[in-house]
Amino acid sequence: MKRFAVFLCAEDSEYVKKKHGGYFEVFLGMLAEEGETWDGYRVANGEFPGEDEIDLYDGFVVTGSCNDAHGNDVWVLRLLALLKTLHSKKKKILGVCFGHQILSRALGGKTGRATTGWDIGMRTISVYPTELLSGFEIPSQLSVIEFHRDEVKELPPYVDVIARSEKTGIEMFMCGDHAMGIQGHPEYDEGILVSLIDRLQARYAIEDSLADAAKASFQKGQPDKETWKKLCRGFLKGTLLVFEILQKGTEIGTSFFYIDNSTPVMNVSERSSVFRNNQNFHSFSHEASIPYQKWDMRREGEGEKTLMVVGLEKA
Repeated sequence: MKRFAVFLCAEDSEYVKKKHGGYFEVFLGMLAEEGETWDGYRVANGEFPGEDEIDLYDGFVVTGSCNDAHGNDVWVLRLLALLKTLHSKKKKILGVCFGHQILSRALGGKTGRATTGWDIGMRTISVYPTELLSGFEIPSQLSVIEFHRDEVKELPPYVDVIARSEKTGIEMFMCGDHAMGIQGHPEYDEGILVSLIDRLQARYAIEDSLADAAKASFQKGQPDKETWKKLCRGFLKGTLLVFEILQKGTEIGTSFFYIDNSTPVMNVSERSSVFRNNQNFHSFSHEASIPYQKWDMRREGEGEKTLMVVGLEKA
């Protein structure tokens, strides 16, 4: 059974508690699947897993926060040290907003106040083609909810920037295949953002014109939540590969797909007969000596172009 931990870096707002039960439940709604165990640690209140508990988890999620990722609060520094440990162990880490920023700091990057000020509302980001995302069928542009005034300013050379926007230079990054940062909030919906905007307005923390523009941004559409869910789950759990064929029974050719950037999963040309013979595209087994079992495959799309979505489960 897979096990994951969420590092909760902010207190639950009254709206989120009433509407969703808390931010932990919001993240579970986006990431959790049947048969998994999820634990929450309120790191902003000093609640951290013990050193002997770290290896119990397959992956970790770091949430947003009202605190500064470039600050030196006691719990921030403690979280920073823990993220460095997780990075050294090549543990899966997904950072969102503040989590994105402090993860970059743990990797050797720099964060600080955004030179362009607050970024609030719906925004379209540009995702760059990269081998790191080759296993995820995602468009070149994605809509996401933004709510931040800090940003990642610099990353070390071994970390790849994989998305930018007109407002923010580093919207997403990946370090190898084990660490991913997302500046936006794929877990948010319009209601959560509007409640946060109203709270800032009540405290005179933002101008009314900015608040109005942020709320009006939803008139152009909603965030690509299903795509974000697929991407975040696929990254965190390493369970998604996409094979594209022109039509049922077509020879695909020789190519390798990788998990953990090093382990050959399968030679597609060797298994082309499986695609031909499995007319219903339900499932198949792989008999070669690889560290995976339970392959599930489903068919998406009709006509000349068909996507074969394959799920892998570690042995």
